[in-house]
Parts: sequence; structure tokens; C-alpha cells
Amino acid sequence: MNNYASARIGILGAGGYAGRELARLVARHPRARIAWATSESDAGRALGDVVSGVDGPALVRAEDAALGAADCVVSCLPHGESAKWMERARGADVRAIDLSADLRVPGEVTPGWAREAVYGLPELHRARIADSRLVANPGCYPTAALLALAPLLRRGLISGPVIVNAASGVTGAGRNAKRELMFAEIAEGFSAYAVGNVHRHLAEMRAQAAGIAGGAAPELVFTPHLLPVKRGILETIYVPLAEPIRDLLQMWMDDYSSEPFVRVMRDRMPALADVVGSNRVAIGVAAVQNVSAPMLTIVATIDNLLKGAAGQAVQNLNLMFGWGETEGLA
Repeated sequence: MNNYASARIGILGAGGYAGRELARLVARHPRARIAWATSESDAGRALGDVVSGVDGPALVRAEDAALGAADCVVSCLPHGESAKWMERARGADVRAIDLSADLRVPGEVTPGWAREAVYGLPELHRARIADSRLVANPGCYPTAALLALAPLLRRGLISGPVIVNAASGVTGAGRNAKRELMFAEIAEGFSAYAVGNVHRHLAEMRAQAAGIAGGAAPELVFTPHLLPVKRGILETIYVPLAEPIRDLLQMWMDDYSSEPFVRVMRDRMPALADVVGSNRVAIGVAAVQNVSAPMLTIVATIDNLLKGAAGQAVQNLNLMFGWGETEGLA
């Protein structure tokens, strides 16, 4: 395992929502410091002028970033743009964490260097992350769903298709101007999107669920919704069971009792207020009544910008450099 006293962090895409959160977390981290940060639209401005409360170097364009001056490059760039920078970081022989979807699910044309990426969900892959030089940070929706379902998947207790209804705050859509995300369009509203089981996170969920289950995994039906709040995700998951479960919470308690960022709710279902502003996932479980076969409802909540993005990246950073997993996050 690596054991560094400190590390220099380069941030690609520091002007977006996830990039700003990451800059704040790194700036207050006891062992990390910002080596450089990029923004195409704000290049030349002081980092503190763009990210309030953060002291740091002036922002530069990505092409001007000195990749080798960092010990780890963290990319908050858009999907489709990030992979080339991860390849360049690997070429500069520095560790790298990618917050985009580019490296999460290897395909037939995935190059060899990208296949080295470890899926960065610490509660599932902690040891591999610690030994990795390239981490694919999970998506926000899959983080909550996979942690909610993992105890059942490990034990082979799911008997049929799992339905995941998920609602996210608007920061999950990024910071670019879009008419459908304007205040007047979303305020006092609630809508589904990517309906028909076509969201890009589905492939990621399927691949990881199959790995947890040791092969075949149940079908997943995933429908995301736009929630008219700034941040936070709440997922309601319906799970048919192969057999009834007596103690509903015990397997989640067993699997997550030592996890610093997983909270299993004993007396109620989790709400956004339980997680927003934290790197925590909160999970609640209830038996479904008045149905012909055993079924569970699982509710899981996270902050999409923290455990769903920048916070989880710092959790992975801590593992990669041999630091305490909660440093800069607790």
C-alpha cells in the first residue's frame, strides 16, 4: 500500500459543480494541496474568485496544465472529453481519478490502458482502489443503488427484476445553461427523463451488480427523475425476493457496520436532509405488504455532489495514497 505524507492534486474542470466541490474538499484536506486547476471559461482568474473560500493558483486552460506537477490528476470534465486527459495523465506517470462515465464500463474497443481502471466504490473495491493508479469514480445514481442492493446480491436473494426509481437535484445535470433546467421550468415541478430503461448509468449498474452477485444478476429497470432542489438523490428500489427475510436490517448492519460513510436507518426511511452536505449514503429497508410474493422496498439517499462525485473521489484519493479514509471528509 502507498503511504505518502502529502500529495499535490491537479483538478481538471474546476469550474463545474463537482469540480468546485472537489476544490473545496482538497483545499481543506490535511494532506492534500491544489497544484493547479483548470477552467476553459475562467482561465486567468484566481481560483478563489470562482470557488468561494478556496485559496489556490490561478485557473488555467486544460492544455496548459502541467500534468506532471501533480501527484494525482482528478478529472471533472464532461463525459466523452475526460478519457483523453486520463490517458495523458497516465503518460505523465501520475495517478488519476476520473469522475466521468468514460472508464466505468470497459467495452470491446476500450484500450488496454483504460482497462486498468478500478471502479471506485470503496465499500465494494477498497483493496483494489488502494493498489490502483487509475480509478473510475462511480456515477451518483449507481452509488446509491449498488450500496442499497449489495447485501441482497451477495446472498443471491433477489428473484426477479429490480425497479429503481431515482430522483436527483438539478446539480446532477451539470452547470451548462439548458432551458429545461431554468428555475421557471423546474420550480414546483417533478418529471421523469430517460424513460424506457435507456439511461447511461444502467450499463454501469448492470456490470457492477453482476460482479457483486458473482455472475448472473437480476434485471434492472431504472427511471431517473428531476427533483426541483439543488442537490441530493433519493432512490426508491423495489426488490422481489427469493425467500422471506426475517430480520430486515440485519444483513445491511452486518455488511456495513464498519463503513464510515454508510448509515443504516433503523426507525424510519432516509431523507435528503440525512445526507446533503455529507459523504454519507443512508439506507432504509421495509417489507412490502399485501403482495403475493415476498418483496422489499429499499430507500437510499446521497448527496450527488459528494458521495455521488467529489466526496467519493476524495475517499478514493485517501485510499490511493495510504491515508485515513475519512480524512478531509469527516
